[in-house]
Amino acid sequence: MQVDTGSDVMWVNCIDCTECPKRGYHGIELTLYNPNNSLTGELISCDEEFCLEVNGGPLTGCKSNLSCTYAEFYGDGSSSTGYFVKDVIQYDQASGDLETTAANGSVIFGCSAGEFVSPDSSDEVLDGVIGFGKSNSSVISQLAALGQVRKMFAHCLDGVNGGGIFAIGQIVQPKVNTTPLIPNQQHYNVNMTAVKVGSYFLSLPSDLFEAGGQKGAIIDCGTTLAYLPEAVYEPLVLKILSQQPDLKLSTVQDQYTCFQYSESVDDGFPPVTFYFQNSLSLTVYPHEYLFPVDDLWCVGWQNSGMLSRDKMNLTLLGDLVLSNKLVIYDLENQVIGWTEYNCSSSIQVKDEQSGTVHLVGAQNISSASASASVVNIIRTGIILLVIHIMNSLICQH
Repeated sequence: MQVDTGSDVMWVNCIDCTECPKRGYHGIELTLYNPNNSLTGELISCDEEFCLEVNGGPLTGCKSNLSCTYAEFYGDGSSSTGYFVKDVIQYDQASGDLETTAANGSVIFGCSAGEFVSPDSSDEVLDGVIGFGKSNSSVISQLAALGQVRKMFAHCLDGVNGGGIFAIGQIVQPKVNTTPLIPNQQHYNVNMTAVKVGSYFLSLPSDLFEAGGQKGAIIDCGTTLAYLPEAVYEPLVLKILSQQPDLKLSTVQDQYTCFQYSESVDDGFPPVTFYFQNSLSLTVYPHEYLFPVDDLWCVGWQNSGMLSRDKMNLTLLGDLVLSNKLVIYDLENQVIGWTEYNCSSSIQVKDEQSGTVHLVGAQNISSASASASVVNIIRTGIILLVIHIMNSLICQH
C-alpha cells in the first residue's frame, strides 16, 4: 500500500471493484478485499459520527440503513470511490532488535468499488492508500485513540536502493531537530524562512509562502516532486541552469525541463537549501532534484503558479526533497523534523509499554513482495498490514 501524509483516508481495493488493476508496482499481484467473507467486518452507515466528520456534515439523502460513501482524488489525477467499512487490521509491532510480533486493532477504512489510475501512474498502482494525515480519520489517529500507538511516526525513503524505513512510535536514535507545525492547517505545514541556491540566497517577499488559505510549506510524502511558487521557481531554476550556460534545454512530456549532461551532476550544479523556523534546514543535492529520462537529465522542481486555482503558488515538498532523510512526524507535540540519513540502515524506536528501545530496520520492495503481498486477505477476512515495519510501503503517488 502507499503511505500518503497528504491525505487521511485509508482505502483498499475491494472484490466488487471491476475496474481495479490486478497487478501493480514491480509486477506485484494485487489482492481484493472481500468484506462479505470477513467475520469481523461491518459496514459504516452514513449517520455515524465518523461519516459526518469525514464528509464535513451529513450526506444528502442519508438514512440509517445506507452506507457511508467516500471519494478521494489525488494530485496525479487518480481517484478512488467506494464505501466505508470497519474491520481488524493486523500489524507488526517491534518486540526486539529487528524482530516483531503481531498486534491488531479495529479501524475504519474505505472499500474501493471504483478506481481510476492516471496513465502516468499505471505501473505504480498498489492495493490501496494509507492516509497518515493529521485528522481523526487517519490510521495513526484511530490506532492512537485505541491506546495502541502514540501519534508519532517516521519514514526514511531510500533514494539509492529503493524501499526504506517506516515506523510508528518515538524515535530515540538518531536525534532529529524539529520545527513547529503551523496551527489550523489541514496538512503538515511548516514556516519556511529562506531559500539558498549554492551560496546565493534568493530575494523573496515576506508573505510569499501564504497562498490562499494555505500557510507555509507542505511536507507530503504522497507527492513525488516538489512544487514552488512562481516567485521561487523561476529564480531558483534560472540560478541552477546558469551554472552550465551552454546547455541545450528541451521539454519532455510537456512539463519537464530537460538537458543532456555527461559529467557528474553533483559537481556541475549547486545544492538547494531550504530554511525553516527554529533554524532547521533541508538540503537537496543535484542528484536528488535532477532525474534521468532516457539520455537526459530533467529538473524535478515544478512551478505551482501553473496549477489550478486552489493549488496555485503553494509550496509542496514531496519525495524529491524528502528522499535520503529520516523525517519524523510528532502530532503529540505538533512538530516535524528531519535529518540526512542512510535509509538502508536502521533506527531506534522506543516501546512505550516496556520502555525498552528496539532497532527497526529498512526493507526494500522486492524482498518484501517476494515473501508476502502488501495487503493479504486471510480466511477470516482480516486485513494484514505491516505497520511498525511496513515491509512494502512506498511514499509516492
